[in-house]
Amino acid sequence: MTTLPTVSRRQGRGGRERILAAAAQLFATQGINATGMEQVAEQAPVSKRTLYAHFRTKSDLVIAHLQDLTSTGRTVESALTREDVPARERILGLYALPPADAAPVRGCPFIDAAAEFPDPQSAVHSYAREQKLLMVRLVTSLVTGLGCREPAALAEQLVTLADGAASRAMVLGDADYGRHARAAAEVLLEHALPGTNQ
Repeated sequence: MTTLPTVSRRQGRGGRERILAAAAQLFATQGINATGMEQVAEQAPVSKRTLYAHFRTKSDLVIAHLQDLTSTGRTVESALTREDVPARERILGLYALPPADAAPVRGCPFIDAAAEFPDPQSAVHSYAREQKLLMVRLVTSLVTGLGCREPAALAEQLVTLADGAASRAMVLGDADYGRHARAAAEVLLEHALPGTNQ
């Protein structure tokens, strides 16, 4: 799940940043395919010429939007790379609740984007797939470090829980839905840790 930036109307802010903030708001509230490039330009606000100077195509804008979410830590996956947090808590961070003022409740932005660009050969779908594969690699590394049994299978189970919780939270409009997946993840981790019964 993601948090949304606020579109600033201040003149001092760069056009690219305003475009990305506008796209994030519009994509979250009405979907990617339902959002037109002209609408993004109007919301930013920038001229269409400026918009297309930064992003030649809608796909370019969508990928930049997803990259921006990742680089600014506005996805649940960002919990996995926090070196100041113990490994087990990083994993459980996948099920963390979004801020109370985060609205609307959205699912995983990568799954959302892949669903709206269903062709697996499309640039957007490919980028989304790369991020989901990276997510499972990060979790595999963390559970391996914890000494968990069958780390690859466990990692797939944990990320499936996270993706499922994010999707259900969006469909049900329930920002608190991650608690169910966290409870299941805690059981999986407990049973996979060394010294526990198989």
